[in-house]
Amino acid sequence: MDWVTAIPPSGDKSSNAFLVIVERYSKNPIFLPCHKDDTAMDTALLLQSRVISHTGLFENIISDRDLKLTSGLWTNLHRFFG
Repeated sequence: MDWVTAIPPSGDKSSNAFLVIVERYSKNPIFLPCHKDDTAMDTALLLQSRVISHTGLFENIISDRDLKLTSGLWTNLHRFFG
């Protein structure tokens, strides 16, 4: 899971980044339009609405330890799921 941020604004919400998720076993990528300034809460909402609601919770996440993917993200996901 990582962000691609060097893109021009596009779409009706002027997205200027993508959150890229690659499913471990199938290697299928998921590209989620977002903003490069999104907070951990924004990322948690995006994951919950666009990924977790379809696939279920992740068993683990491999990332570059971006601040949005550390404790802030997990704190917000725990708020959603109890």
